[in-house]
Amino acid sequence: MKYVVKLGGAGLETPALLDGSLRAIADLVKDGHQVAVVHGGGVQLTKTLKALGIESTFVNGLRVTDKATRDVAVMVLAGKVNKSLVAGLGALGQPAVGMCGGDGLVFRARKKQTSEDLGFVGEIAASDARWLDAIWKLNAVPVFCSVALGFDGEYYNVNADEMASACAIACGADALVFLTDVPGVKGATGEVMRWLSIDQIAEMAQSGVISGGMLPKLSSCREALLNGVKRVRILPAEAAGSLPDLCSSRVSQGTEVMVA
Repeated sequence: MKYVVKLGGAGLETPALLDGSLRAIADLVKDGHQVAVVHGGGVQLTKTLKALGIESTFVNGLRVTDKATRDVAVMVLAGKVNKSLVAGLGALGQPAVGMCGGDGLVFRARKKQTSEDLGFVGEIAASDARWLDAIWKLNAVPVFCSVALGFDGEYYNVNADEMASACAIACGADALVFLTDVPGVKGATGEVMRWLSIDQIAEMAQSGVISGGMLPKLSSCREALLNGVKRVRILPAEAAGSLPDLCSSRVSQGTEVMVA
């Protein structure tokens, strides 16, 4: 089976959570599955920007990215964060290849059009899964940071949830899993919803039940399901150990997003 696993938030910041996530990914490969990883790194990026005296601003969960911010994003995401994940998998004996979306032209971006100009914020416009297939044939894990190359020759900062969805669609993934720093999607009562239909997303956004970073995440879930990805789950990083059982047994943690 093909898995796309998105890593972000506290799952990247907390050593124990990151170690558990990487071990689960390595176990999936040992079990014969093909796994691709897409990661964010917003916390690390914000810290680096602050140290450089650059203020971070967000609109609907997306970081406003001027040229200076974009250049730092390439440095942090395609550099330290990406190579740290490759090293972590390597320490477990699992070969991995770290890439950004521009490498091999796997993911091409275009400027995201919104009511406000977000600068060098992009969305995936085209993808080529042949590099994933080539890496998988060598029993390795492709690890993508959320930076992609535009047709104009500029690098764009892409929301990692959106890139994970595009990756899952491109490779025809059986499962897309978002390992997060929250227990799942919370409903109006504050309780985690075990199941969420994509038909509920717009209403929950309009009523303010979901907001901020959860908006692009659920939009990405919807896009993946409508384009052939079989299962989509938002899973707390501490439950990463259940990844190998995700498609073979009932997993109680997190939120399963469904078409209906």
